[in-house]
Amino acid sequence: MQNFPELMTEDEVIQFLRIPEISKAANYRHVIENLKRMHDLPCIHICRQPLYPLDSVRNWVKNKALLEE
Repeated sequence: MQNFPELMTEDEVIQFLRIPEISKAANYRHVIENLKRMHDLPCIHICRQPLYPLDSVRNWVKNKALLEE
């Protein structure tokens, strides 16, 4: 299991959410943009760089899973 930092970059969140394994999108960054815009994926910006708090993303995944039960 891979360890992820407390603040993940876009590439790290793509790996954390396993987007390459589940998406047929040509550009995985578009998938992340869609998740932010349409599904409220938590993100903060530091120096205009999007960063994804690990705990917030984990909670977001848990909440999404509960909604689909």
